[in-house]
Amino acid sequence: MAQLTYRASVSLAIAQSMRKDQKVFFIGEDVGAAGGVFKATVGLLEEFGKERVMDAPISEQAILGAAMGAAMTGLRPIAEIMFSDFLAVCWDIVANQIAKTRYMSDGQINIPLVIRTANGGGSKFGAQHSQSLENWSMMIPGLKVVAPSCPSDVLGLMDSAVKDPDPVIFYEHKSLYAFKEEIEQTDISIPIGEANTLHEGKDITIIGLALMAQRAKEAALILKDKHDINAKVIDLRSLVPLDLQTIKKSVIETGHVLTVEENPRLCGWGAEISSLISEHCFKNLKGPVTRVTTPHVPLPSADILEDNTIPSVELIVNEVVKKLKENNYGNNNAIPWRNS
Repeated sequence: MAQLTYRASVSLAIAQSMRKDQKVFFIGEDVGAAGGVFKATVGLLEEFGKERVMDAPISEQAILGAAMGAAMTGLRPIAEIMFSDFLAVCWDIVANQIAKTRYMSDGQINIPLVIRTANGGGSKFGAQHSQSLENWSMMIPGLKVVAPSCPSDVLGLMDSAVKDPDPVIFYEHKSLYAFKEEIEQTDISIPIGEANTLHEGKDITIIGLALMAQRAKEAALILKDKHDINAKVIDLRSLVPLDLQTIKKSVIETGHVLTVEENPRLCGWGAEISSLISEHCFKNLKGPVTRVTTPHVPLPSADILEDNTIPSVELIVNEVVKKLKENNYGNNNAIPWRNS
């Protein structure tokens, strides 16, 4: 058994895929000699050389354009977009080309492409480098959307993503790069679309993703210890495909649901899951689904402001206690995009 960081698991996951399949190559900005801006790709250039680990120009469109073309010829690229915010620069290629080619070619052309990107806040990088953007890609038909919360999930989900015939956007959370986990085996595979239960409980279901899944797990331990509340924590791991069966089973067991996400409140993935729960499990609910999100504002860069914008463990605990012990199921915050 070895202790592995989330950061180290990224480079190891890529290396394992490249060792298994000569068609796999890696391309991105500063991913080779520099080892990546977050040092998540250290050692890949030394092992695989410049023909398979390619430092690209500062052009997201060039990176994904080259990767898409390579994928169309049968190669299996892993392409890095340094910050998820920069997907906006090449969104036409992602949403209108990569996502739609298989459909528009009647299945004659597959795009087996993994787009890796650093996602989320916590590093005080400001509004243009700290966004959590899973919901952007979640709504585009043709894309699979993955967001691991721990090193073992990075390893297992990357293996499945590289082997997948469809394009996968692989969101790595910046605040998790230092997260450590004891791992018995590194050569693992986790199916995309299979959620993971991080904490067992019968009183309430808490649904999270990436950093928020880990914070929800921390909150569950506090809820058990200090409030005698047993919370079940589900780490979605992927949004597309979504493990609706695991969600439904848990909702039936607990009757109470709280989603916690780093996305701004308007059109976040929690809203979609709340809708699905209402559609499939309405009779099992003991009250409305509660959503914990960031406010509908750009993320501030000042330390104290960012810390108070992104959902914290304390906030999750307080919302669960309020929901269960005070029987207050609503969210009374003002809705900033309405005038009423």
